[in-house]
Amino acid sequence: MAVAVSIVDVVKHFGALRALAGVSLAIEEGEFFGLLGPNGAGKTTLISCLAGLVRPDSGTLSVLGHDVVTDYREARRRLGIVPQELVFDPFFTVRETLRIQSGYFGLRRNDDWIDEILANLDLTDKADTNMRRLSGGMKRRVLVAQALVHKPPVIVLDEPTAGVDVELRQGLWHFVRRLNGEGHTIILTTHYLEEAEALCGRIALLKQGKLVALDTTANLMARHAGDSLEDVFVRVMRG
Repeated sequence: MAVAVSIVDVVKHFGALRALAGVSLAIEEGEFFGLLGPNGAGKTTLISCLAGLVRPDSGTLSVLGHDVVTDYREARRRLGIVPQELVFDPFFTVRETLRIQSGYFGLRRNDDWIDEILANLDLTDKADTNMRRLSGGMKRRVLVAQALVHKPPVIVLDEPTAGVDVELRQGLWHFVRRLNGEGHTIILTTHYLEEAEALCGRIALLKQGKLVALDTTANLMARHAGDSLEDVFVRVMRG
C-alpha cells in the first residue's frame, strides 16, 4: 500500500527545548492512525511541521510524495488539519467561512459539498449565523468543516472533541469513519484514549519528543498486557 505521510528523522528545537528528537513514521493510505502522548510530548509540533507552519531543524516530511517544504503548495492541498485552538474570523457567517476556505484552494461552486458537511456536523441551522455568536462546541465543528472543505485525502484531527458534547462526538466519529471507509487517511491525536482504542488501527506513542512505541492497537495491548489502551499508555509512559 502507498505511503500517505512520510516522516523521516525529524528534529525540532525551540531554544534549549528539544520538542522532537529524530521522529520517523510512515503512515499508509487509508489508515486510521493514532498519534498519542502526554502534554509536551511533541504531537502538536509534529503536526505543525507536517502542515508547514513550523520548519524542522532537520529531517523530511511529505504528504502523498510531496515534500512539505520544497513542494508546500501540493502537500497542503492534500492535507486537512483540525487544530486544537479555536481560531476563527468573527466577521463572517459559518457558510461564508467555508466558502472563503474553499476559495483558498481554488474551489468554486462548492456549496453542495459544503451543505453535506454542514448536515453531517449538525451545523445546517447555524449556516447563516455569525461565527462570534457560536458556542465553543459549535466553533469546533466549524473547524472540522474547514479542514474537510477541499476534500483532502489526508485528514489530521488534533484533539477534535476536546470540550464538546457527547452527541457531537458521536456524530463526528460517524462522519470521520465514513470518510476513512471511502479511502481518506485519518491521523488522530486525542486525550480520550477510549476513542483511540475504538477507532485507530495503529498507534504511535510519543514521549519527550521521541517515538517510544509503534504498532497496531491490538499488538500494543497484547505486548503490554493491558486490559485497555489506557493501561498500555500508563505503562509505556512510566517505563
